[in-house]
Amino acid sequence: MTLGDAEVGSTVVVTKISGDGAYKRRIMDMGITKGSELYIRKVAPLGDPVEITVRGYELSVRKDDAQCVEVK
Repeated sequence: MTLGDAEVGSTVVVTKISGDGAYKRRIMDMGITKGSELYIRKVAPLGDPVEITVRGYELSVRKDDAQCVEVK
């Protein structure tokens, strides 16, 4: 399952980040790393962006970026 597929109000754990090196580094710089817990706060009406809580702060992630983060 990817971050874009997760239900609103659920808490998920990151298992893998896919993409090339610079792309992965940008996502990891936002605090989304393997093993971190993400709380899905809300999704915009058209599905883009997804608002999550990671490491104590709110973060909006584009749908394309959310599809590259595998969670369980």
